Amino acid sequence: MLRKSVAGDVTTYTDTQPAGTTVSYVVRAKDAAGNISAPSNTVTRNGSTATASNLAVSKPISASSVVHTFVAANANDNSLSTYWEGAGGSYPNTLTVKLGANADTESVVVKLNPDSSWGARTQTVQVLGREQDATSFTNLVAAKDYRFDPASGNSVTIPVTARVADVQLKFTANTGSGAGQVAEFQVMGVPAPNPNLQVSAVGASPAAPVESDDITLTATVRNTGAVAAPASRLAFELGGSKVATASVGTLAPGASTQVSAGIGARDAGSYTLGAVVDPDNEVIEENETDNRFTSPTPLVVKPVASSDLVASAVTTSPSAPAVGDTVTFAVAVRNQGTVASAGGSHGITLTLTDAKGATVKTLTGAYNGTLAPGATAAPVQLGTWAAANGSYTVTVRLDADANELPVKRENNTSTQALFVGRGANMPYDMYEAEDGTTGGGAKVVGPNRTVGDIAGEASGRKAVTLESTGQYVEFTTRASTNTLVTRFSVPDAPGGGGIDSTLNVYVDGTFLKAVDLTSKYAWLYGNETAPGNSPSAGAPRHIYDEANLMLGRTVPAGSRIRLQKDAANTSTYAIDFISLEQVAQVPNPDPATYTVPAGFTHQDVQNALDKVRMDTTGTLKGVYLPAGDYQTASKFQVYGKAVRVVGAGPWFTRFHAPSTQENTDIGFRAEGSAKGSSFANFAYFGNYTSRIDGPGKVFDFSNVSDIVIDNIWNEHMVCLYWGANTDSVTIKNSRIRNMFADGINMTNGSTDNHVTNNEARATGDDSFALFSAIDSGGADMKNNVYENLTSILTWRAAGLAVYGGYDNTFRNIHIADTLVYSGITVSSLDFGYPMNGFGTGPTEIENVSVVRSGGHFWGSQTFPGIWLFSASKVFQGIRISHVDIVDPTYSGVMFQTNYVGGQPQFPIKDTVLTDVSITGARKSGDAFDAKSGFGLWANEMPEAGQGPAVGEVTFNGLKLKDNAQDVRNTTSTFKININP
Repeated sequence: MLRKSVAGDVTTYTDTQPAGTTVSYVVRAKDAAGNISAPSNTVTRNGSTATASNLAVSKPISASSVVHTFVAANANDNSLSTYWEGAGGSYPNTLTVKLGANADTESVVVKLNPDSSWGARTQTVQVLGREQDATSFTNLVAAKDYRFDPASGNSVTIPVTARVADVQLKFTANTGSGAGQVAEFQVMGVPAPNPNLQVSAVGASPAAPVESDDITLTATVRNTGAVAAPASRLAFELGGSKVATASVGTLAPGASTQVSAGIGARDAGSYTLGAVVDPDNEVIEENETDNRFTSPTPLVVKPVASSDLVASAVTTSPSAPAVGDTVTFAVAVRNQGTVASAGGSHGITLTLTDAKGATVKTLTGAYNGTLAPGATAAPVQLGTWAAANGSYTVTVRLDADANELPVKRENNTSTQALFVGRGANMPYDMYEAEDGTTGGGAKVVGPNRTVGDIAGEASGRKAVTLESTGQYVEFTTRASTNTLVTRFSVPDAPGGGGIDSTLNVYVDGTFLKAVDLTSKYAWLYGNETAPGNSPSAGAPRHIYDEANLMLGRTVPAGSRIRLQKDAANTSTYAIDFISLEQVAQVPNPDPATYTVPAGFTHQDVQNALDKVRMDTTGTLKGVYLPAGDYQTASKFQVYGKAVRVVGAGPWFTRFHAPSTQENTDIGFRAEGSAKGSSFANFAYFGNYTSRIDGPGKVFDFSNVSDIVIDNIWNEHMVCLYWGANTDSVTIKNSRIRNMFADGINMTNGSTDNHVTNNEARATGDDSFALFSAIDSGGADMKNNVYENLTSILTWRAAGLAVYGGYDNTFRNIHIADTLVYSGITVSSLDFGYPMNGFGTGPTEIENVSVVRSGGHFWGSQTFPGIWLFSASKVFQGIRISHVDIVDPTYSGVMFQTNYVGGQPQFPIKDTVLTDVSITGARKSGDAFDAKSGFGLWANEMPEAGQGPAVGEVTFNGLKLKDNAQDVRNTTSTFKININP
């Protein structure tokens, strides 16, 4: 029962709750309208006084409707400059905040922006509440008119004395708008009595286990809350990862209990030991933040005396085979145990299975002899296979060694992937919008090749536009997915700088969630070589960007995913394509040897890197980055020793540059002393809005070696990787998107590098480049292999560019839709830098598709599918084979020579192209029509200060089809030899 007493300007409400708890609310002076002008700050429960506070800030909040971008979350973000507003004509509007647990409330405060631009208004508001165990709301304060006036702070305080977990405002009138409006919704009170579960200790048995011991973990759980705790669960953790669960019975206030769970045997190492009670927050508690306990004493597992044979490497020759290649398989066996292996023969079985699980090939071999602890045998040759296009799994099984205990035999079988084909084998499926189902009046636009046009800058040169409410494009999923990426274009702001918008996502006709879009990182204008962000500078280019979304659930194969413009989606949209993939977090690879940052700040990560560097015990190998958003505004420094940096996957571990800045130089810088380091399984999202040469490279390396970069996602930077005099670096399985310069560029004497299985989308310079400059040290560029690469939608420069060097190989590559430049550039132009030309050793480009590529740049120069440009350095040793050029924008292959002072520089020589097909080089019909339609073109149409191509080239097995003119060579300075 609620009782009221008044003494001067102080009003006290006393409420006896059903459980016998007495709660008093002290309320201070009220104005003439009965509103509290100075909210109270104390709540007394059973004689004990607690300070009331705003329990609603940043808690989950929802609304029955919203208008435009005035969403519910604006109403409890602790800012009066943002606000929620319901949709017009939708009364009653409700705004509901979830406190998470019961609270004893004293008042609800409703605020609007006090700025004088907000005129006075009256809103009719009812207050409702729901107790934590209830299913429906009940009335707390009947509907009443409340006046909001900037002259008096534009704030209303409503006395609300209740014990509730959810509080709801219901609006039925507003004289200042067509729906309810709230800038801040505050619930003043204190948490009500509830259980409070804590873990006070955790240990292991046996206390000093070895690898073969089964381990049991035990934890002590207590209830420090004021009321009994219901039955719950506890999760045991090693290195922050869950390894077992146990049931926890009911606990009276102040009671404790012990629970245990077995975790089996563990590999040797030192493990951080911890436990968390009620990990899924199923029990409503007074404090949800103190459920975790980490033992100060690690769990140390000692190794057993045993050999331990593993297949340390499975290699194929060639490493990235093409269809028809004879592939040789070899396996190296390593003993990572503590005792030598037995002598005699150790059998090896390799099984190759296709994507359907059918066995394609079985090969056998053996290692003979004793293998010492830590030793690796020479590779064992197992046999060959004739490659066919497709995705395969290679499984290797080693026979058990006589000195290998059963606990060490689980890793005798290992698997790895093998892909045969052109381009990268990425884990997602792409769906072109023009191939989807359109509805509501949505239109497919294109094709054309116009820069700055919705179709001209789209993949396949077609897109779908959504311009009116109800228009959509829909895709049927070929595989299950829990993610979505879309390439889109929305308009720029009138003055540049971009706009923010949303687009709704439906699954099988039901709204799922909205994807956030922005044009902040798109739309450049003016000078084609150095466009800027101001629309007044001239014609636009680079008008697309990408957005990504976790769907929150798995969408099965055969489902329909729709992007639809609804009333809440206030822009117009162009959709180019979507990508879908099923993802899961990558766990800590070894909690005993990978430290975890204390938090998600830049300094937290740098501290973890430094901890590995300064470890003198030899225990720590690397840093594991759990799922989360990591804020960074500068480069991480890696030096002193090798460190392995591993994330939970690029969908989960994500670095972000500051959203309030532009063009922030973030990423990693490594010194030579970091030789052997690796970086894997995370994403980098930058804030670059234009090109700035120098900074902006995620991996900005020089004079380092033996580095691995694996499964990195990068957007809105200048480059993913720039390597000067970097040797034996592997970059693989990475996605490079929406950049302002090169994707990957090796330069200054970089040798023996391997760039494999990467996809670049919309880079602002060459997607994959090798530049034999020597301005920053180093000598010749040689022995580099670029293979299984995909480059699409390069908006400035080429998909693949090779500037000098020798004994370098580029193979199994797919290039499509370069917007202004060639698909492949082979050039000896030094760009004004000290540079070595092409050596006598071969530069091999093989097994490549170049589709819808070429464009115009540098004024009136047109570019082909493949551009061979002899310039300021020697041009020789070029070998191009097994290449298909399809539907080039202007021509198939163009030969050109640079002139200085009216004289040619180096000619094209020792250049052979074998098994090249060129199809569909047609007249362009645009301003550059006279420079189009040629299958092969020895360029006789000089640019300013230039002259005709000089030199000689040989074709073997050339195929020409559907070209306006198969061969154009009107020069006397260039010879094209065509053999059958």
